[in-house]
Amino acid sequence: MLRRRTLTLQLQVVSAAGVVAMVAGIATVSLAMYLSSHDLLVSLWVSGVAAVVSLAMATGLGVVLRRSAGRLRTAVRAVGDGELVPVASSSGSELSALAAELTSTSERLASAREEIARIDASRRELMAWISHDLRTPLAGLRAMSEALEDGVARDPANYYRQMRDQVDRLSALVDDLFELSQIQAGVLRVAAAPVPLRALLTQAAAELAPIGLPRGIRIEVDADDAEIVADARLLSRVIANLVVNAVQHSPDDSVVRVTARRRDDGRAHLTVQDTAGGIAAEQLERIFDAGWRGDPSRTPEPLVGRSAGAGLGLAIARGIVSAHDGRIEASNVAGGSRFDIHLPSRAIGEPAGA
Repeated sequence: MLRRRTLTLQLQVVSAAGVVAMVAGIATVSLAMYLSSHDLLVSLWVSGVAAVVSLAMATGLGVVLRRSAGRLRTAVRAVGDGELVPVASSSGSELSALAAELTSTSERLASAREEIARIDASRRELMAWISHDLRTPLAGLRAMSEALEDGVARDPANYYRQMRDQVDRLSALVDDLFELSQIQAGVLRVAAAPVPLRALLTQAAAELAPIGLPRGIRIEVDADDAEIVADARLLSRVIANLVVNAVQHSPDDSVVRVTARRRDDGRAHLTVQDTAGGIAAEQLERIFDAGWRGDPSRTPEPLVGRSAGAGLGLAIARGIVSAHDGRIEASNVAGGSRFDIHLPSRAIGEPAGA
């Protein structure tokens, strides 16, 4: 019957039940034992005063608890509305613990809302930039195909080559989007196997060397002979993305250094360092966001054999490293910037993410 009543009334009824039972028992015993009416009257007075004091204390405690519950209810409503409300300490150890937990929860919710807002803004930026990067080659393809169709192209072979380059660029962009979608969905497959560090980096540097030749940029490799357990294809993709990004921003006749060491604890440490002058502090916080570029211009700068991409390279690199249970960091060093990749130690043949 009291289930839906106020907390004060519940405390009053609980206290009254105990007090009335006690007073009734004392009165019954007194009537049976005491011979003097004076002694009986004193016993009843003492029991009555004790009953009144007990009920008054129960009522006061109920009022205090009701007020504390009201403050908690107000705070919960405010948190539900998205406000960060520090909850004052309430009466009782249980309510105090609940208030502290509510404060902590409101802080976590506020942080989560900020992260969701940042991701949503990044997603909108990505869609806008991808739309731009798709329209540019599509417009070129349309113009060249119309020129060929109308017979006004002076050098059809050159037009065909340019069209093939634009198609390759579109294909690479679609591949990046597909891989990024796998990473964000958590379904990227990592085929872990022993990988020799030096052979992996040397091969990657040899494949990427042509992109820096027109500007005299060299790619130097310094790696241990040790092996790590990773997906060679995906790890090569990470190195390629970082090196392409370094070459794109490095000055002419400079060096991009790629190093790899395996530490005593089995962890692998890979770095890609350039001499591009460093990254602005405000850009370091967003450099791994999908679709973000630090260049004022949104149009990718074509590189030999590949496009500068749509701002997805670093986001894909971070996703691949995370799929290996590792982490990637960007920092500024003397004269340039450095990307550090930390991969955990793992038993040979143990799948990544295990």
